[in-house]
Amino acid sequence: MSPLNIKKGSSKHSAYALRANFAEGEETHTLAVLVDNEAGVLARVIGLFSGRGYNIESLTVAEVDHEGHKSRITIVTTGTPQIITQIKAQLGRLVPVHDVHDLTVEGPSVQRELGLLKVACTGEKRVEALRLADIFRAKVVDSTLSSFVFEITGAPDKIDAFADLMRPLGLAEVARTGVAALSRGAS
Repeated sequence: MSPLNIKKGSSKHSAYALRANFAEGEETHTLAVLVDNEAGVLARVIGLFSGRGYNIESLTVAEVDHEGHKSRITIVTTGTPQIITQIKAQLGRLVPVHDVHDLTVEGPSVQRELGLLKVACTGEKRVEALRLADIFRAKVVDSTLSSFVFEITGAPDKIDAFADLMRPLGLAEVARTGVAALSRGAS
C-alpha cells in the first residue's frame, strides 16, 4: 500500500484539516443574519459551518423583534473570499433565514464585545492591575483581598490587548460575550 499524500497543515486527528491550506488568503468577516426566533434555527445555521469544517471565531444571538419573532445572529468567521461567498449563499438558502449581511464588505461598522477577566494578585501586581484597568477604562465589578474581576467593553482587539497585559499579573479566568456589530449610517 502506498502512503497517503497529506498536505502540509493537515492532521491525522481531524478530517476537517484535510482540506487545502488557504491560510495566506484568509480574511475575517462579520456576518449579521436575521432569522426566525424558533427552536432549532441556531442549530441549523451552525450546522452549516460545522458540516463543512468552517470555523466560527465569535457567535452572538439575541431576539431583536419580539412581535415579529426574529433574532439576529452575529457570526465572525474566517475564510478565503470564495469560502465567505459560499457561506453567505448557503445561509441565504436556509428557510428560517430572512437576511444575510456581510458587515465587513458593506461599509463601516461598529463592533463591540464585553469581557469579564478575573485577575488573582497581591502587592505591587495588584496596584499595576488597577493602573492598567484605568488606562483601558475597565471597571472593577468584584474585589476580594486576593483578586479582582474587571469588566471591559470595546473592540475585540482591545479586550485581547487587556488580557495579554493581565496575563503576567495573574490572569486566572476570562469570559467573553462575542461580537455584537451594526453597520454605521442611516441604512
